[in-house]
Amino acid sequence: MLNGKAVLITGGTGSFGKKYTETILSRYNPTRIVIYSRDELKQYEMAQTHNSPQMRYFIGDVRDQERLRQAMQGIDYVIHAAALKHVPVAEYNPMECIKTNIDGAQNVIAAAIAADVKKVIALSTDKAANPINLYGATKLASDKLFVAANNMTGGHGPVFSVVRYGNVVGSRGSVVPFFKKLVQEGRVPLPVTHEGMTRFWITLQDGVDFVLKNFERMYGGEIFVPKIPSVRILDLVEAYSGTREAEFVGIRPGEKLHEIMCPADDSHLTLEFDDHFVLRPTIQFHHQDLDYSVNALGERGRPVEMGFEYHSGNNSDFLDVERILEIDKRA
Repeated sequence: MLNGKAVLITGGTGSFGKKYTETILSRYNPTRIVIYSRDELKQYEMAQTHNSPQMRYFIGDVRDQERLRQAMQGIDYVIHAAALKHVPVAEYNPMECIKTNIDGAQNVIAAAIAADVKKVIALSTDKAANPINLYGATKLASDKLFVAANNMTGGHGPVFSVVRYGNVVGSRGSVVPFFKKLVQEGRVPLPVTHEGMTRFWITLQDGVDFVLKNFERMYGGEIFVPKIPSVRILDLVEAYSGTREAEFVGIRPGEKLHEIMCPADDSHLTLEFDDHFVLRPTIQFHHQDLDYSVNALGERGRPVEMGFEYHSGNNSDFLDVERILEIDKRA
């Protein structure tokens, strides 16, 4: 799929961008991989290990549409991973989050259309479903922008889709490195916001593979959601500290007890496939009439029951302590 193609990753120096770069270099022979981000130090550090002839590093911010247009010249595929993601920080700095996550999304869309790229996938989050915090609200707005962008091209330009998944094991901001650091320092019991908290759990490699597969599945306008396990916070505490004792510090600003990826209010739009769900767009595109029940790979989905909700607290698949450690080792 990516042989002989040029790929651009916004926020490319983050955990996802690095793993995605490693993966496509090991599986394909792209002509270029453009890493677009605003941190020169992270680009310098990434270039020390990711220095194949296909690599290009562009300093730029998604708030800067003109720079995005320059970076996207000759690009075939775009992965939009850049975002301000820290929930409490977004609560205290709302306009900065809005400028990056909403204005930045529109800039990526405009630049992709101007450069006539082929396909764009934007990374989203479980926090965008029924959002209660500003970060989730901005990502919901971003999701809506990318879905609606398919109406801006008239069927002749890029197609846009969204991938939504949960917490990534070991990524920046994940609780796992934080817990490991505290355990190494002997600081137990571990701090926990609430004893009943649950989260969806996915490895970085699984997230990358899911995005790659969806470039092949997509028609444009879909929100793809993987079927992944959930984890209970006290099981995480036991996995890394050896005890279920915890110090309860209270739910942080904007934090949920459980996360949702397919809301009940969208159940009439939700299709279930063997290993993922698809949320169909709420709007009709002028240039095509799709029901999305059979994707571009020929995989067939079926409508879920009305009122169905994919929820980290009622998930049918929960990780126990042994599986948490097994996934951590693999990650």
